[in-house]
Amino acid sequence: MNTIPTDQLLNQLNWRYATKQFDPQRKISLPDWTALEESLVLTPSSFGLQPWKFVVVKDAALRERLVPVSWGQRQVADASHLVVFAIKRDLKEQDIDAFLNRITVVRGVSRESLGGYREMMVGSLLQGRDAGGRRNWAANQAYIALGNFLTSAALLGIDACPLEGIEAAKYDEIIGLGAQGLATVVVAAAAAKRAPLEVLAAPPREGAPLRSE
Repeated sequence: MNTIPTDQLLNQLNWRYATKQFDPQRKISLPDWTALEESLVLTPSSFGLQPWKFVVVKDAALRERLVPVSWGQRQVADASHLVVFAIKRDLKEQDIDAFLNRITVVRGVSRESLGGYREMMVGSLLQGRDAGGRRNWAANQAYIALGNFLTSAALLGIDACPLEGIEAAKYDEIIGLGAQGLATVVVAAAAAKRAPLEVLAAPPREGAPLRSE
């Protein structure tokens, strides 16, 4: 396994900044974007279920329609790529079964051997929570994916910005997620480089110190 030096990791994380202004002309290369997409696919989640869908909004006119429902934040229109992190509105048994069926294919195990695992997931997610509880659980998983995306972008030297200041229901309407049984949680904009003035605006880091007990 190849690893990166610790100073390189910390340098890139210190370089990372929630970019407020993107240059629309600066596009992410195809190899870099392919790697970022794969980082999303590889994101860990509780039970491994990955109860999300990542929607890359490419249509420029559609992205302009999202600006007013994003508190006027131009990143959603100007960035090279815009990713909407959506979740299933209500996880069901068929979602768990589809996940287990994929495990049998990928790992070459029998479905019968996963019976106990299925029972645990059904008990925890379906019997132990109501629909609102399942949505909250799924939204928490989506934030794991967001963190993985932002860290991966930083390691590649790609600027990104998470945006919670959005009208999620309007996103669902404009993009058509509601009809697919999906709900927007958060979005992220990314581009090859921040705009020149943004480089000067990046403030010093003020992360909270770790506390040891």
